[in-house]
Amino acid sequence: MAETLALTAERRDRAGKGAARAARREDKVPAVIYGDKKEPTLIKVGSREVTKLWNTGNFMSTLLDLDVDGDTTRVIARDVQLDPVRDFIIHVDFLRLGKGAKINVMIPVNFINEEESPGISKQKGVLNVVRHEVELLCPANNLPDEITIDLTGKEIGDSIHISEVALPEGAKPTITDRDFTIATIAAPTVAPVEDEAPEAPDAPEAENGGDAEGGDAESSDD
Repeated sequence: MAETLALTAERRDRAGKGAARAARREDKVPAVIYGDKKEPTLIKVGSREVTKLWNTGNFMSTLLDLDVDGDTTRVIARDVQLDPVRDFIIHVDFLRLGKGAKINVMIPVNFINEEESPGISKQKGVLNVVRHEVELLCPANNLPDEITIDLTGKEIGDSIHISEVALPEGAKPTITDRDFTIATIAAPTVAPVEDEAPEAPDAPEAENGGDAEGGDAESSDD
């Protein structure tokens, strides 16, 4: 189960560009909490704290207990806006998670036991990953850290489909119209061996002591 982290925020009195700029001058990131059939809440969060979470690469799939002036709300980030020039965070949308909520989350895929795959360890095949992440619909209180796929016994030519993967309880893929492929075991790619360049022919030998290029040598006698 994914870890739930804590984040502190403050309420914002008003919306608009002016208020957003004022928050950024305080080294804060303007944000909003929405969802769970409640009115949106305007907030601002510490720039350093939210940037640190963003840099983990898992911000969009991390549950947060957001403390807003002493009132804690379970949320998950749904949208992050970046400055187009300097690439820092300028706004965050948080989804409020009520009791029994289910959400779509991108979950990373982790492959184990490559050494137990004959196709990889013995036949020198290659693990071709089609999807490094899989989008799942999960209960908000039971988000998995990752999906684990065991490669034991996999041969060259084998494909791993979502139907073969043991998903966490209550989770299901958002793609339901096909049994999509997550990875395959491909044959090894062997670089072609270049033909050796032909050897240059030997220079013709002069006959009867003559020059090879100009015929017989001229006599030095008068």
